[in-house]
Amino acid sequence: MQLTWLESNTWLWELGNTRVLVDPWFVGPLTFGKTPWLFQAERSRPCALPSNVDVLLLSQGLPDHCHEPTLRACDRALPVIASPSAANVARSLGFETVISLSPHQTHTYRDLTIQATKGASIGPTQQENGYILHWGTQSLYYEPHGCHDPWLRTCGKVDVVITPLLEVCLPVVGAILKGGNVALELGQWLQPKVMITTAGNGTLRLQGWLPRLLSVKGTLEELQGSFQRLGLSTRLVEPVAYTPLVLLAEA
Repeated sequence: MQLTWLESNTWLWELGNTRVLVDPWFVGPLTFGKTPWLFQAERSRPCALPSNVDVLLLSQGLPDHCHEPTLRACDRALPVIASPSAANVARSLGFETVISLSPHQTHTYRDLTIQATKGASIGPTQQENGYILHWGTQSLYYEPHGCHDPWLRTCGKVDVVITPLLEVCLPVVGAILKGGNVALELGQWLQPKVMITTAGNGTLRLQGWLPRLLSVKGTLEELQGSFQRLGLSTRLVEPVAYTPLVLLAEA
């Protein structure tokens, strides 16, 4: 598998013969509604939409995962697999094939099996997704906020995990991205060979008061030591933007 982080929550995954574009943001600034005073991100390095994408995978309906200006620039013939809220956005934009997955539902695309898990809860009624993907003998789990479905304790081992590894916190609110002990517990559940941290800022230009209040707890080196003390051989990785990670070469 080849995994390329394209900054923010955006990834390009090459899993077997399938190219999966995840939570894409490429067009214009990233903000939440008309609140650039709160948060706005801009790319300092232009990045074009990847070519030859086979399927779009959307974990949430929020703009940092389901970015409408970017989706408008995509080919509407691309199949979309999404959480219910993100599926609603994709349908409203005219995508021809939209598969909405609720937690534990499964969809097969080519040789890729995609199963939704419970991810972040947005308010009292909006349940977003994580995903487990299987192809051949390999597997990957993705959840961008560190909100992990307890069901994962029963699903067996996963080769690669992409999720926050360190806590990102706001004063009073606490952790908005759950890593640290949450990531350590997930490592015990899934026993992955590799865990890759996500949601980093990379080279983005951030504005607004929210980024100034964020703080990160701990370091990857400290967390790696915690894994080792529990006898876990999982390797923790911080990706480099635009640099492919080639893992678990195909047999």
